[in-house]
Amino acid sequence: MKSIVKTEQAPSAIGTYSQAVKVGNTVYLSGQIPLIAETMTVVEGGFEAQAQQVFKNLQAVCQAAGGDINNMVKVNIFMTDLSNFATVNEVMSQYFDEPYPARAAIEVSRLPKDVAIEIDGIMELPTTN
Repeated sequence: MKSIVKTEQAPSAIGTYSQAVKVGNTVYLSGQIPLIAETMTVVEGGFEAQAQQVFKNLQAVCQAAGGDINNMVKVNIFMTDLSNFATVNEVMSQYFDEPYPARAAIEVSRLPKDVAIEIDGIMELPTTN
């Protein structure tokens, strides 16, 4: 049985998708771009500011699903310039504790709203027995 995760603390979907879908204890998070939820505008300030906003958005969706960003087990990072790889590592280390999730970092030619970064992933919620 699946349920839809939705929060006003992260940008609303700008297409035919949900912020996240929960199936059992697994949550599949849609890609987040650096939109400010309240205004639905791209955050200003360059790549690092965009990366920070994306991780904030992911955290908000994780919390709405009943978890925390540290419950993510897989992260896919899409960037328009892989030379920002070191910056992504630095920003990611501010949001995740070790052990880190599995990850892919991929350079793409273009992202929605011409942003520089988008991240999606999978979260496994802790079980209480």
